[in-house]
Amino acid sequence: MTTKKKRTRSVHNDSWVVIAAESVIDTQKDDSDPAFVRLRNPSTDEASLYMLSSGDVQLFEVKAFEEDFHSWFVGQTVQRDGRLLFVTPMDPLYLILPHLIKCGKEGKFQPVDQVVMDEDFPACSRLLSCTRSLASLHHIAEEKEVGNQKFHRYSQDKTMNWLKKKVERTVTALKKRHISVGEGVKSSTYVRVKSESDCQEEDYLRYAHGLVSEYISEDLSRALLRHLQLPELTSPKETEPPSKKRKLSDKPVEAGEDYTKFNSADFARKPPKKMTTAQKTLAKVDKSGMKPMSSFFSPKVKAEKQ
Repeated sequence: MTTKKKRTRSVHNDSWVVIAAESVIDTQKDDSDPAFVRLRNPSTDEASLYMLSSGDVQLFEVKAFEEDFHSWFVGQTVQRDGRLLFVTPMDPLYLILPHLIKCGKEGKFQPVDQVVMDEDFPACSRLLSCTRSLASLHHIAEEKEVGNQKFHRYSQDKTMNWLKKKVERTVTALKKRHISVGEGVKSSTYVRVKSESDCQEEDYLRYAHGLVSEYISEDLSRALLRHLQLPELTSPKETEPPSKKRKLSDKPVEAGEDYTKFNSADFARKPPKKMTTAQKTLAKVDKSGMKPMSSFFSPKVKAEKQ
């Protein structure tokens, strides 16, 4: 079930239109309201908008659907920000993982509350309050308990296995919903151009790997690709030397060599015709001192009268 919810954003009574599950605003277990928070995106390393539910129990990612020249009517007012925000659940381990990797370089077991810290994004410590956070740390870190306190250290092997399971579950969900993937799908319209039986397992793995990679760093994405035993794909155009690249444009190409002839409508790559015996004989004749044929057909110049 979805609900539209207004959130005051500034003193100008601006608001956002949000579609979210009712569990996001469920305050039965806690009196606090859900809150938008700025956290470091695990993929881009830049600030992104997220939402924490009441009591910081659940983390949600916020996706915006935006169109030009779009607005909302909210009650008797006009909302200038025409974006439509979608709030969906997200595994908090994705955001905790970069902190563990950074501290894992020291090779020490540390309390997790001393690991998940960021001066630029102080709200990141609230991730540890999520229900799935502490209970799921063993998927990406080694644990050691001393007394009543637990210490953790990043584990590359555990993380790869955890991400592999994420990919496999995504593949299962794609097949269950009969979503076509691979080269047989036109990405612009999601039109299937070949039967589902033609889609190989590798197509699903690559597609799912791409979805999971939106929540991890580029280095981790490449490591996961190797863990899935999938070779990296390279575009043939990217491997060509710069001097051989040609823009797909009607305009002349700015390059070190003259490629403007390839943009001419009259240009055609035809094989050279073979010369006849007469043409070969004529080519061997010494033409020095001979007038060109065109001179016999040029207009005569009239002499001026004195």
